[in-house]
Amino acid sequence: MPNGSLDNFIHKHGSGMANFRLEWKILSEIAVGIARGLEYLHRGCNTRILHFDIKPQNILLDKDFRPKISDFGLAKLCKTKDSIVSMMGTRGTAGYIAPEVFSRNFGGVSHKSDVYSYGMLVLEMVGARTNLDSGVSHTSEMFPHYVYKDLELEKDENAFGAITEEEKEIARKMVLISLWCIQTIPSDRPSMSKVVEMLEGPLHSLRIAPKPLLFSPTIATEDSMTTTSGGSTMGSMVSDGPMAALEMASRSHVDLGSHGRHEDMQAVREKIEGARKEKEREDEEEDND
Repeated sequence: MPNGSLDNFIHKHGSGMANFRLEWKILSEIAVGIARGLEYLHRGCNTRILHFDIKPQNILLDKDFRPKISDFGLAKLCKTKDSIVSMMGTRGTAGYIAPEVFSRNFGGVSHKSDVYSYGMLVLEMVGARTNLDSGVSHTSEMFPHYVYKDLELEKDENAFGAITEEEKEIARKMVLISLWCIQTIPSDRPSMSKVVEMLEGPLHSLRIAPKPLLFSPTIATEDSMTTTSGGSTMGSMVSDGPMAALEMASRSHVDLGSHGRHEDMQAVREKIEGARKEKEREDEEEDND
């Protein structure tokens, strides 16, 4: 493709890229294009296609910066009527893998797993990782926490690097939608059809999503000073990124700190179980019809 991958523009790979920055309008159009592509894979084909590796390197851009989803090496086919797919092991790229793909304790693997990867991709497109306060030490699994903080304080320019009001509106919309996409519980995430609708709709109709438990800095900062029963430090897990955070959070009897994190994790498990039972009821109703 003439413009290579989206990764080139996010991480400034190649000669002459250091000072090149995509305009906010183009970033928004790329986000919409990717969302439509995923919507087609999930709903437009006779057999649903789950990609499982949505990341900047797998988004190719043509001469007009229209995005094309590539690399289906990890993709899986799923019958349209089946909401949950069977899968052995973990597939995808660290930083973009949905919690349930890493640990089934978070729910069943489905098209919502691609939604999660899309949300992380869009956050990276907006530049939330690199435009955070450089004086704050943070890891990749914690950065959405700071996005929430700036959203709540309406400090859009700090997190997004937007200048004009139009740019701030585009950036805020992209971030608000992506935060819904990275919800810990799969059933809390919108479908890609809904994501397209949100992207094309007005900003004032969007609410701030609940903060996903896995991105709480409380877990990372406090547990970085503790050790596991085997003697290995939790600090090394935090530095390893989102995969380590998911492993830590998914353990059935892990102590997640002294400020109620264990109770929070129990609430997540109860919500997952409730979502599973609700899904079973829906499937039974469909079978009866």
